[in-house]
Amino acid sequence: MYAYWETVATRWKDNDVYGHVNNAVHYSLMDTVINTWLIEKAGLDIHHGDAIGLCVESHCAYKASVSFPEAIRIGRLGRSSVRYELGLFREDGETVVAEGHFVHVFVDRRTRRPAEIPGPLRGAMEKLVIGDGAPRHP
Repeated sequence: MYAYWETVATRWKDNDVYGHVNNAVHYSLMDTVINTWLIEKAGLDIHHGDAIGLCVESHCAYKASVSFPEAIRIGRLGRSSVRYELGLFREDGETVVAEGHFVHVFVDRRTRRPAEIPGPLRGAMEKLVIGDGAPRHP
């Protein structure tokens, strides 16, 4: 179901008074995996690139308390926007903890006006688009 997987360790401070990872941490984890992929795998230059991605929408549906590896997939790729669909899983890789999405609109760094997703970045994203629903792993 997801084309890219990354394991992210939870931290002691992520737990709340009820003994599970606080709901706000889920968003941070999803954002971290997306941006790690963009920088390390897709070549996004966060300091000097012409285009930058701004989060314009995010959502998270909580399914269970968390202990996880993490997964990311791209569900929709437009001209200047992308929707990243994510799943948070327990360490077993099977038990879904949460499902969510982030939408980035790419804009010109200086003008903040929508800009096309740059070619190399788009190419990396297209490799993660899942059309047939079959799992793919890097």
